[in-house]
Amino acid sequence: MTGNGGAAIVAEDLRKAYGDLKAVDGVSFSVLEGEFFGILGPNGAGKTTTLEIVEGLRKPDGGRVRLLGQEPWPRKLDLLPRIGVQLQASSFFEKLTTREQLQTFGSLYGVGAARVDEMLELVGLADKAGTREGQLSGGQRQRLSIACALVHDPDIVFLDEPTAALDPQARRNLWDVLRAIQDRGKTILYTTHYLDEAEILCDRVAIMDHGRILAMDAPATLVRGLDAPTHVLLEPGALPVDAAHALPGAESVSADDVSLSISTREPARLLGALAERGSLGGLQVRTATLEDVFLQLTGREYRA
Repeated sequence: MTGNGGAAIVAEDLRKAYGDLKAVDGVSFSVLEGEFFGILGPNGAGKTTTLEIVEGLRKPDGGRVRLLGQEPWPRKLDLLPRIGVQLQASSFFEKLTTREQLQTFGSLYGVGAARVDEMLELVGLADKAGTREGQLSGGQRQRLSIACALVHDPDIVFLDEPTAALDPQARRNLWDVLRAIQDRGKTILYTTHYLDEAEILCDRVAIMDHGRILAMDAPATLVRGLDAPTHVLLEPGALPVDAAHALPGAESVSADDVSLSISTREPARLLGALAERGSLGGLQVRTATLEDVFLQLTGREYRA
């Protein structure tokens, strides 16, 4: 689903520095109503600081934010019910059950019991309604955190790395929750460093590093603009390396104990030639992904 209304969020030339560190350095973007927009970047890129400025949790040094037509800083009481915020680290009340946690958050907005039960169903925690928060798994805690951000039915939902530290199954379950949120017409702005997740969920993404946006568009558009070769992988020994080099469309060939890899920008010609030779056993085709775009823009060095 893509946004089909006006801009729900407009950020213009946002800046935030801590001493000599420019955490956010001239960031501008807009998010349409109903759009799922992701901010991607390595650790320390400025994602969370940008999100906190847009939410109105942090005052920018420069620039301007319009959130549903209003500036979120200083905090405006009439704007707060229209936004929902899930932070990287969520704190809950000790000894309260899942339902009681949600009821407590909902009471701040006059939310009734029916809405609480609806949220428990949405995030898949109805069967854990009577369980204390401390007995929930990491994935269940994340879903409860999102339910707390949604319980008052906000127009915009901010999610800061909602799937961080979750196992693959919990991440996939949470993807279903996020899709269900967007299907309800909500605008979602979220940060993540999981590129596969962003490629699947987001209508558009902004890739950040060192406080700046390096690229912004639909994931598929960014991938197409990379002009990266397709990699065709064969079983080791499927054909000699010199024969692989001679195939039409082959640009480079590498071989190890795991696979024979042929890169090409003409995959149809290459695959046709392999089919004629009967060399399709165990064949895999790997096209470029958002991760390739990300690595080209931000580099491959590890950053803690």
